[in-house]
Formats: sequence, C-alpha cells, structure tokens
Amino acid sequence: MRILLVEDDAMLGEALARSLALNAHAVDWVRDGVAAASHWQATAYDLVLLDLGLPGRDGLQVLADGRRAGQETPVLILTARDAVQDRVKGLDSGADDYLLKPFDLDELLARIRALSRRRAGNAQPGIEHLGLSLDLASREGSYQGRTITFTRREFALLTAMLEHPGKVWTKEQLVERLYGWDEEIASNALEVHVHALRRKLSADFIGNARGVGYFVAKTLP
Repeated sequence: MRILLVEDDAMLGEALARSLALNAHAVDWVRDGVAAASHWQATAYDLVLLDLGLPGRDGLQVLADGRRAGQETPVLILTARDAVQDRVKGLDSGADDYLLKPFDLDELLARIRALSRRRAGNAQPGIEHLGLSLDLASREGSYQGRTITFTRREFALLTAMLEHPGKVWTKEQLVERLYGWDEEIASNALEVHVHALRRKLSADFIGNARGVGYFVAKTLP
C-alpha cells in the first residue's frame, strides 16, 4: 500500500515510517497540515494515517477539506485526543477509523489490513488466486502446495496486482505502490521483482503487456 503518514512528532513519525516500510508499505511522511493537504491532493494514496494536532492546519480541517474535495482515500486517525466528543467529531468529519496514542504497532497493522480489505470489498484475511494462498497478516504464502517466502517488495507488488486480476498496471503505477518519494529506485528494480515472482510462482502467473506494464493472470493455461 502507498500510505501518507501525517505526524509532527519526529521520533514517532520516524519509527512508524520505518515499521510500515518493513511491513511492505510505501510511506510518504509529512509533519504539518499544509503539506498533508498538498500531498493528499497530488498523489493517489491507498491510506492516510492522520494525526490531529498538527502545525499549519489542524488534522480535522485537513480531513474535512479532503472529503469536500472528493477524496475517498481511507483515513485512520492517530491521536492522543481521547475525549468521546473528539472521536465523534473525527468520524463525522470523514475518518474511517480512530486509534488512540499510545498504541501497539500490531494493532495499527491489523487496522490497516482491515481498512485495506474493506476498500477492496474483501472480508477475508487472506487472498486466494490460481493456487496461490497469501496470509496478509504474516505475509506468508503457498503456491500449488509449496511454501513461498517473499521479500517485502515482492509481497507488496504481488498484493497490489492481486487487487484486480487481469488489470494491466503501468510501471509507474506499480513503482508508486512500492516506493516512497525519498527512496532511491534502481532503473530496473521493478523488472527484478517481477522476475523473482515469476521464478517463485510461474512464468504464466504474471503477464507482461509489452510497452505498458504487468498484470496477474485471470486464468492459467
């Protein structure tokens, strides 16, 4: 998932960005409300993790403005404001979920997975497709009875394309799902990940739309 992390606390923001990246998410981290609004408008994110007490513009205002502008990205509020009225105001402003600080990382990751399933219209905790089984919580998989180990980039790439089997993803779209803006990307990085997945699964599992990008097959020959 491509995640916009909005958190002004440097220590917490750095820890969250690192942990999310280790869990196969691409993360863009900003520290104030003005930057949050700008990046949310300019980039197609899968999820926004939003603090409320932000410099420049309050998080609730960022949220309300985004919803009025037609932004449908799921938003998970992360805040120390624990009054019921604050939670109600956040949810009524368009938030999809609310997590109080301090929180456990495992709970945050579970809530992210739940929002991802809801966004994809899938209530199941894993993905099944053409003999492939993926556990989204453990990031473990099996294919036609064989246990498969994926790197975090491979897992992120595979789960992105599995959202819509048969859909052709451009290379630019896939790179956006795999890397945050401050990460260095080798020119052939995407091709390397695709080659590794084909080797671990099968050459027919991931197709190539020449000159455009890649897709997960709907059926196998």
